[in-house]
Amino acid sequence: MWDDFDDEESDFEEDGEFDFRKEQERIYKHPLMKKAKEIVGLTKALVGSLDEARRELYGGIMMEDATIMSSKFAGAEAIPDYVSKMENAVLMKVHAKSLNSMTYQLAMEETHAEEHLQLLREAIEEFRKLFLDWVKGLDPNEKYDDGWGIFTD
Repeated sequence: MWDDFDDEESDFEEDGEFDFRKEQERIYKHPLMKKAKEIVGLTKALVGSLDEARRELYGGIMMEDATIMSSKFAGAEAIPDYVSKMENAVLMKVHAKSLNSMTYQLAMEETHAEEHLQLLREAIEEFRKLFLDWVKGLDPNEKYDDGWGIFTD
């Protein structure tokens, strides 16, 4: 699907052992992870430029939203289970929307130039588009019932 992401790579070495480094590299080269890391950087820059009171009020929430987007993607990609992938996908979506909302809160408080906030919004929109492609590629046949009844049909 993406030029720089090879789905055909095996994560097992020739002797049948799992190659953690290769799996980690595969995840971190994924376009969705790259975009998530970009969002972390943009968020860190915005939070770093807030005054002390707003940094205390909003900074932790914003950084949490940004970092959870990448960590939940890594978690989802590391497992084959559709149910777990979808649970992580929902959390990624919720935190992306929360972070996007925070840009409008900061705009209302006139803490940043609109162009700076718009950069983060555009990155989140690009993340959303990559996310849609990624979710479409998840295999709903590879699922395990965890007893909670979500995404199991």
